[in-house]
Amino acid sequence: MYRAMQLWRVVLFVVVSTAAGVSAARAAESDPKPDVRSDAVPEAVRIEVQSPNPGELVRGRFDMMRLAGLAEAGERQAVFDVVLVVDVSASTAYPSGVDVDGDGVFGVTEPALIPGLPGKRNTDPEDSILAAEITAAERLLESLEPQRVRVGLVSFSGFVNPVTKQPSETEPSARVEHPLSDDFDSVRRALQAVLLRGASGGTDMQAGLKLAVSELAGLEGAQSASRPGSRRVVLLLTDGLPSLPFGEVTVQDPEDIEATVAAGQLAADAGVLINVFGLGPRAGDYPQAAFKVSQLTGGSFVPVRKPGDVVTLLSGVSFAEVADVVAVNLTLGQESGPQDIELLPDGSFRGFVPVAQGLNRIRVSALASDGTRGSTEFEVTYQLQDLSDTELRAELDRVRDRNRDIQILTERRRQDAFRRQERERALTLEVENDEDQEDEETNP
Repeated sequence: MYRAMQLWRVVLFVVVSTAAGVSAARAAESDPKPDVRSDAVPEAVRIEVQSPNPGELVRGRFDMMRLAGLAEAGERQAVFDVVLVVDVSASTAYPSGVDVDGDGVFGVTEPALIPGLPGKRNTDPEDSILAAEITAAERLLESLEPQRVRVGLVSFSGFVNPVTKQPSETEPSARVEHPLSDDFDSVRRALQAVLLRGASGGTDMQAGLKLAVSELAGLEGAQSASRPGSRRVVLLLTDGLPSLPFGEVTVQDPEDIEATVAAGQLAADAGVLINVFGLGPRAGDYPQAAFKVSQLTGGSFVPVRKPGDVVTLLSGVSFAEVADVVAVNLTLGQESGPQDIELLPDGSFRGFVPVAQGLNRIRVSALASDGTRGSTEFEVTYQLQDLSDTELRAELDRVRDRNRDIQILTERRRQDAFRRQERERALTLEVENDEDQEDEETNP
């Protein structure tokens, strides 16, 4: 998929460059109107450029202009209901491998100084896996539009009665921390409350998934009202393997896997897509249940070996069926680079496009997950302004931070492409072996 997207970028740039080579006289004959956006051909992907407006006089201090809009695939405008399902089991108290709170100190696990006594799980609790999950969720909220997206929050862990060895009747394995809502500030407060309560218990993954499905479907007892026509999405963040609702709280039993997969089938039947982020080597290397859940619902499984990287990766998830957005300045024949346009989970995009002093004609194109595409064009007049040293430093810092985040997303896409290639190679070898065996049986 990633290689296909890159190839599409190259083809698009060649076409644009050729068009840009047409003489100025011919361009003048066409006399395009600066205040009109038009799709070149009937397309399956709709694009709305929200900023700048067509024909607008834009003032800036760089040879790059800010761009923002929305790309939508499908027959109708999409609205989304998204439930964040966050693992708060005891293991999420351990270090995430990232300086989540940005204080310059990385939390680490320290062994006990005296044999027989417990060591220190995390020297900086604000760098824990749980802290990374919460920070990732907060950053995701920043990239969503409340006009189109409702967000809910479910947490899960799991407790067992020490006498009966059964799931605790007084401590629920999963709870609705916030119903589906477009009040993102309220959701942020709920996220902070989860972080403040801390990590404890086992990993009853199926309980979290079932509760999320109930909220999305508006089943009896749910705190959320179902929204007809919305696309239902679960984003599951977990650092472990399901260890409940059966057996010992610290042991994964076959029944735990079966219960989790059954919850995934329930989600599939309700039309809920589940994207799973497996945090750390344990969740990423042995994801039998989590991978099956994502597969059943048409979602994705994303292994995150350094759990703290989920802060960046969660915002890179897509549930709008839009794979890529490219902006090109037709006047200059220059394309935005891979790191210049950021595609957000709900199909919104923002970034920069190359511009020059004077009139600029811009084309924005989008590629959907199914290979269909769309484009729109508009014109703006750009006027350069001077930039102070303070403003320049602030802009360079912003670009540096954003490039680091995009590099992590690019590496994830590279890994996904490699895994797909390896799976296809394994399937090919399996088919060839079967054919060889048939030949041996036919011609002994």
